[in-house]
Amino acid sequence: MTSMFWTLLDAENNLALETPEGEVATLAREPFGDVSIRKWTMLGGMSQGVDVVEVTSGHFRMRILPTRGMGVWDAHCDGVRIGWNSPVTSPVHPGLVPIAEPSGIGWLEGFNELLVRCGLQSNGAPEFDPQTHQLLYPLHGRIANKPAQKVTAEITDDGEIVIRGEVYETRVLAYNVKLTVEYRIGRGEKGFCLTDTITNLSAQSCEAQLLYHINLGAPLLAEGATAVLPAKKIVPRNDHSAGEIASWDRYRGPQAGFEEMVYFCENAAGSDGLTRTMLKSASGDRGVSVSYDATNLPCFSLWKNTAAEADGYVTGLEPATNFPNPRSFEGKQDRVVKLPPGGEVNFEIQLGFHEGAESVAEMEQSIRSAAPEPPQLLDGPHPLWCA
Repeated sequence: MTSMFWTLLDAENNLALETPEGEVATLAREPFGDVSIRKWTMLGGMSQGVDVVEVTSGHFRMRILPTRGMGVWDAHCDGVRIGWNSPVTSPVHPGLVPIAEPSGIGWLEGFNELLVRCGLQSNGAPEFDPQTHQLLYPLHGRIANKPAQKVTAEITDDGEIVIRGEVYETRVLAYNVKLTVEYRIGRGEKGFCLTDTITNLSAQSCEAQLLYHINLGAPLLAEGATAVLPAKKIVPRNDHSAGEIASWDRYRGPQAGFEEMVYFCENAAGSDGLTRTMLKSASGDRGVSVSYDATNLPCFSLWKNTAAEADGYVTGLEPATNFPNPRSFEGKQDRVVKLPPGGEVNFEIQLGFHEGAESVAEMEQSIRSAAPEPPQLLDGPHPLWCA
């Protein structure tokens, strides 16, 4: 097999792989067999103009959204969809997401993906100026609604697919950083590896935050599903979440009117330095694992939103540089990444699909062996963890 390389987008040089309206460009054909890359642009409604890059390797397929900060729309493996059914039914073009609206929560109008990044200047709850009440930081930041400036695709000699992208978060006189994204899908693998790099392009030092909002719904999420974490400490974000701290790792079925619950976690790492987590199906024969390098992602949030299916039945496994509190609160706790001029920091995530009771049990054992003791459960929010 001979490696192949494509430039899908290079805004600086005014280059793009164009696809006619309603058509799909298939980049890789024979001799690659079960390895392929396709690209198209969505038409109509809120999705008008959103580029999609679909990669397939054997039984695993995923859809990447360069127009939406290089997020991942969803994935499919062995006939099972990995993602969730958001009330926002398809990807929304960033130009139609009012992230700066006065409420601070306009970000939710574009919330649809399996994997969406929150950051980079801030990644938590919206924050307002206490005097003027003007919005300072919108919910979950801006990076998910920044289109990529450059996107390339590659299939290596051994059939590995590599998708790279560059996304910029820039405001004159305020902030100037670049996010470099790399997805790798090995041939025959049931999942992907992700490496992100944040680079400070300014001549001045800056601070950054990053949270991976990884969202899973049906069919994996159902009544009786469990979150498997190597947790050392579990802290409820608020009093409402504290009311069910004893069942923090267990899920209900869909329930109309359910109010979300969030738990902040300190997780242990395995002997290889990776922290592994998993959502396990109620039957124990399917699971999705999220593994990450906790060196630069020391905080973890578990989001439980078991609302009615029509309202977004979903849970989030969310490794991050910090907890998703307002930016000033996290800054006071020194939960920010500090970058000198030209400095950079790397982040690594692995997402895997596990089919069969044996595969799921093996991953669960690996997770639990990293933290053999039961976690410390706090009965209320911690003043240094929860705003």
